[in-house]
Amino acid sequence: MSYIALVTLVVRDYDEALAFYTGALGFELVEDTDRGDGSRWVVVRPRGTTGTGLLLARAKDEGQLASVGAQTGGRVGFFLHTEDFARDHERMRAAGVRFLEEPRHETYGSVAVFEDLYGNRWDLLQPA
Repeated sequence: MSYIALVTLVVRDYDEALAFYTGALGFELVEDTDRGDGSRWVVVRPRGTTGTGLLLARAKDEGQLASVGAQTGGRVGFFLHTEDFARDHERMRAAGVRFLEEPRHETYGSVAVFEDLYGNRWDLLQPA
């Protein structure tokens, strides 16, 4: 096994999720393919990377809809690494990303927790 290619993130709506991830977070759209049954195969990932991407999967029923924004039980579930914490923190704040705390400088690096548009928690992290 070489690497994890995709992680599924259940979303309420494809287009609102795309607007957030490509706009506010600056991710790139890798693929958006109509599957012919009303669903789409939508993949985004941090711009300029070739690693793990997010498969944005629209909730199909009430059970899946209930998990939107709570896929990790309220814990930080996603870790977005950066090489320039101050730059990316400021750009994301200016784009309307909601940070839950002020930046912290820990032994492992600079970090701040933010929420995506559904309430999933992420770390913006520049490793030491």
